[in-house]
Amino acid sequence: MTNKELALSAARGRRLAMEMVFRASSGHIGGSLSSMDILTELYFEQLRIDPASPRDPGRDRFVMSKGHCTPALYSVLSLRGYFPEKELELFRSIEGHMSGHPDMQHVPGVDMSTGSLGQGLSAAVGMALAARLDRLDYRVYALLGDGEVEEGQIWEAAMSAAKYSLDNLCAIVDVNGLQIDGRTADVMPSEPLDEKFAAFNWHVIMADGHNFDSLRAAFEEARSFRGAPTAILAKTVKGRGVSFMENDPGWHGKAPNAAQYEEAMAELNAAVKRLEVL
Repeated sequence: MTNKELALSAARGRRLAMEMVFRASSGHIGGSLSSMDILTELYFEQLRIDPASPRDPGRDRFVMSKGHCTPALYSVLSLRGYFPEKELELFRSIEGHMSGHPDMQHVPGVDMSTGSLGQGLSAAVGMALAARLDRLDYRVYALLGDGEVEEGQIWEAAMSAAKYSLDNLCAIVDVNGLQIDGRTADVMPSEPLDEKFAAFNWHVIMADGHNFDSLRAAFEEARSFRGAPTAILAKTVKGRGVSFMENDPGWHGKAPNAAQYEEAMAELNAAVKRLEVL
């Protein structure tokens, strides 16, 4: 895909995510907007997948470790063709199956049910080990939040991945600098993340999480690296695409009111329209 096509898909995904959260009056929009470009690059260019066969044993796996960001994941899965967009209307609805956290039992394309932060990387390590034991060549990707890496289990999983030299495993950290209680630097400083992952014997790549050339190059380097797992530290902006939500921790996990929704949708619709006519 061209960068313009990827950007258009991401813009449409941001619009869908906003509609989902507003309709449900609940959801995590800030981190969904920040991670949308990463997920778009993964699902439209990097993952070896077939929406018509979501349980293909040879498919690449993706674990949404920051599981509260289903507005982004479900939007991208829908755009990729796993299920109709209309099903997104059931997000966080008691009548539907689109729960607020990924559900591998009921949502096609979801490879791991997640939600409790810090656990997704462990699941991804298990998947990567299983590929080796089964002599299959699929790759495993996990998306983490930079607030999530405060969890100790992340680093236990990181040690295990390095011990077993899981070069079929790639963790992406959505480094937007914010979490529910404020700036990560204030709540529980985790930097320098590059040096920490390197100290755990991971291959580390820095990337711009809103630049498709940068993301593409990072994933290509991760795929070609041998002998150790890879961590891509993708710098992003929380609330990306909606000016009044950007870099504001208050938008971590709340829905906009009607006036805020109209303002946000005006910006998101303008972005889609601009990309459609380029």
